[in-house]
This record gives sequence, C-alpha cells and structure tokens, in this order.
Amino acid sequence: MSHENTEYRPYLEPKGFYAWFWTVDHKRIGLMYLYAILFFFLLAGLCALGVRAELFYPKTQFVDHHGYNVLFTLHGTMMVFLFIVPGIPATLGNFLLPLMIGAKDVAFPRLNILSFWVYLLGAAVVVFSLIGPPGSAWLDTGWTFYTPYSIDSSTGVIPVTLGAFILGFASILTGMNFIVTIHKMRAPGMTWHRMPLFVWSLYSSSLIQVLATPVVAITLGLLIMERMLGIGFFDAGLGGDPILFENMFWFYSHPVVYIMILPAMGVVAEILPVFAKKPIFGYRAIAYSSLAIALVSFFVWGHHLFVSGMSEWSRWIFSLLTFAVAIPTAIKVFNWIGTLYKGSVLLDSPMLYACGFIFLFTIAGLTGLPLATLATDVHLHDTYFVVAHFHYTMQGGTVVALVGGLHFWWPKMYGRMYNETIAKVGFWTLFVGFNATFIPQFVMGYQGMPRRYADYLGEFHDMHFLSSVGSMVNGLAYFLIFGNLIWAVYKGKRAAANPYNSLSLEWQTPSPPPLTNFDEVPTVTDWTYGYGSKQA
Repeated sequence: MSHENTEYRPYLEPKGFYAWFWTVDHKRIGLMYLYAILFFFLLAGLCALGVRAELFYPKTQFVDHHGYNVLFTLHGTMMVFLFIVPGIPATLGNFLLPLMIGAKDVAFPRLNILSFWVYLLGAAVVVFSLIGPPGSAWLDTGWTFYTPYSIDSSTGVIPVTLGAFILGFASILTGMNFIVTIHKMRAPGMTWHRMPLFVWSLYSSSLIQVLATPVVAITLGLLIMERMLGIGFFDAGLGGDPILFENMFWFYSHPVVYIMILPAMGVVAEILPVFAKKPIFGYRAIAYSSLAIALVSFFVWGHHLFVSGMSEWSRWIFSLLTFAVAIPTAIKVFNWIGTLYKGSVLLDSPMLYACGFIFLFTIAGLTGLPLATLATDVHLHDTYFVVAHFHYTMQGGTVVALVGGLHFWWPKMYGRMYNETIAKVGFWTLFVGFNATFIPQFVMGYQGMPRRYADYLGEFHDMHFLSSVGSMVNGLAYFLIFGNLIWAVYKGKRAAANPYNSLSLEWQTPSPPPLTNFDEVPTVTDWTYGYGSKQA
C-alpha cells in the first residue's frame, strides 16, 4: 500500500464551491467541520479574553455585571456545544477513521453530510439566539442553563436551548455512523486487536454520544415546555424540582467530558509510538480502558451535586465512583510513559503536544481528586479551583491534543509541511500562557474566590492580574499556531506520503489521499504499532 507522492492532489474534483457543500467524501466533511469549529473557537476565545480583560482589576473596567455574565455565557456555550463536543470526532475522526481501518468511506456517507448540515443549523440557531435581536437582552444564564434562573430569565433561553437540542442530533448521527463503520467496514485482517487506538477512542466516545445525548435533548425539551406551557418540571412554584434539572443535565454533561477527552487520548496514543520509535506499551490495556472510561462515566454525574442536599449514602457512592474512573485513566498515563521509556524520542512539534498533553492532563486528573473528596469539595465547590480543573481537562487536554493531531496529520490532510520552528515556538508560547492563566486560578480557588463574579476583593488582584496576562499570551499562541498552519496550506513545501515513517494505514496513501482513499481495499497482516521490528 505504499505510494510515492508523485502527484499533488488537492481536494478540487469535482470543482466548485457547491461540490464541497454537497459532498459525501468523509475527508471533505471532516475539513468543513474543522473550518466551522475553528470559527467558533475564535469567537469563544475572544469572549474569554474579554472576561479576563474585565478581571485585570477590581470593579468595572469595560462591561457591567450583566455584560460580564453575557461574555462568559457566550464563551461557555460556543466553546462547549459548538467547538469541543464536535471537536476531534467530527474533524480528525471524520477525516481519518475510514483511512485508518482501510475503508473507502464511512458506512453512511449521506448521513455524514446530513450531520454537518444539522450542526450548521443548530450552530446558527445558537449564535443568533445568544446575540438576540437589536435592543434585546443577551443571554446571561451561563452554558448550563440552570433552573430556576433559566425559567425566569427574560433573555432568549428557548431559542438557545432549541439550538443545543438540534446540535444533539448531529452528535448522535456522527456517533451512529462511526459505530457501524467500525463494526462493518474494517479491511480484511483489521481485527479488533489490530485497530489503531485512535479508532478505539472514537468507538468508545461514539457509544457515549448515542446513549447520553438523548438525555440532554429531553432535558432541554422539558425546559422549553416549562417556559412555553407552564408545566412544572423544574419550577418549584409549579410543583417541580430544580435539582431534577441538575441531575438530568449532568447525567449527560459529565459523560460528554469523555466524548471530548477520549478522542484526545487516542490522538496521543497515535503520536507517541511514531516519535518514540517503539511499540505502544500495553495496547490492549489502553484499548479496553477507553471502554471502561465510557462505562463508568455514566455513573459519576452526582459529584456535581455534593452540596445540593443529596443523601449521605448517595454522596459516598458518587465519591467512590468518581475515584474509580481515575483507574482506567491512570492506566493510559502509565502506558504512555512506558511507551516513552527507552524510546528513541524525537521532539518534533506533534510529540511536544503529546508530551504536553500528558503533563497537563495529569494535573487535571490529580486536581479532580479533591473535588471527588466530600470534605474538600464543600470548600472548593463553585470556586476558581473548579474553573482551573475544568480548563486543564478541556483546553490542556482536548484542545492541546487537537492541535497536536493537526500538526501530526496536517501533511496528510493538505500535502504540505508547516514551519517546524514556528510550530515549536507556538507550542511553548501556548504551554507557558496556559499555565500562567490557570495555575493562579487554583490558588484563588483554594483561597475561596468564587467563580462567575465580575468583581472581587483586592486581596485577589495579583492572582487575577497574572491570570489575565497569561490569557493574553495564551490567545497570542493560538494566532501563531493557526497562522503557521494556514500558511503551510499555501506556501509550505510539499510533503512526502509518509514523512514520519508511520506504520498506520492512513500514511500508506498519497498526501492528500485520493477521493476513494485506496485503489484496492488493503489486506492487513501486521500490527499497527510494530516499531523497532519493522519500519514503514
């Protein structure tokens, strides 16, 4: 299956804008998802910078308290529903899954493009609803839409939750497509224990997408019915229970964390053995730990409600289950480190992102332990400690892995190489800026600084100032990183079909791959991670 890159094949046939918009080619769909989510990443990131700019100093700087609430609502809603949830699965997953298993496309190509159209529809509804018509009050509930405020708020709660409801269908369609593709479209010889670990991670996260997403759709649907029809699901005045909303919301929203992070773990598992030039350590343990994480994730939502008045037995059980999810996660971390041990490590930019992910995600995991502990969670609940922990998981984990994956597979996607020196500078700028942003927030949270406040006591000024400076460096890093990648598309030197000497199937095609991926369906006879004994 090895090919020389004798012909540069950009995605131009059939030609024209509409050929892209109506395509059923999984690679084009993955790229369109990429352009869409990066657009919303930009918008959400600018809102985050606005939040941090307001917090440079105490008192009001640029926006009033309502404006501050609007900014973090815009940031959270777009970042979670429009960027991180589709994130890696819809972009790298769509582009790479058929290539990695030796298929010519996903199982349902038309369903695939439908999922993208549904995503765009939901995104349009969310964005226009967040902004609202001229003169209206912008949404300020936060991305969780917590009752009772979301019931009483005069802002556009109904259209925003409707948009999130629509987005759920795109997630379900993608998950169903991936599950069927992995079960039915694998090339001859591509057994379950020869599958790339990125495919295992997509499979695990797809199960969560299909099983958990309907719950949040029902929850948002009930909220809409309550506001429109006055039915008492969550409103205590109508006989409802606001805590029921929290239970239903987090039953979905905690598993969705693993929709975001499992594919990121898969990306790291693909990068490490290629740049360490040795087999992945503990392949089956990593593969099955993905399924274990997906399973346990459905039973830990209660740790978001430790201070809500649940029974002591419930708190103990949810605490124990939350600690339990750390076991399969730790298995992955130990195996990644085992892969690096005594390897011939090459610190190119994808490897820097993979190692950065291990470091940052380990901090995310370790800082999750105090939040799973009943006594310390009472003190840390709803403080900046939670904000920092969440961002070490989402940005330090998912986003860093996505950027690392883009650097790794960019030559395959576009047939062009980016500037490696700028890529490394971008990584270190991001690494320093990110830690400078959120380490002070751990300190503030431990000291009792509550989150979601537009003002603060003077004693927290130094930490807020440092965090805001770090956020500006963090934002600058992304402009540097993506500027380099965009430059590569137009000016980068041509990439070889397999510049990293990877053994995985996607690297055995031209760069970029042809429309049908493979001239003939390949027959797999070797393990994907046999580095050291066989080189590509």
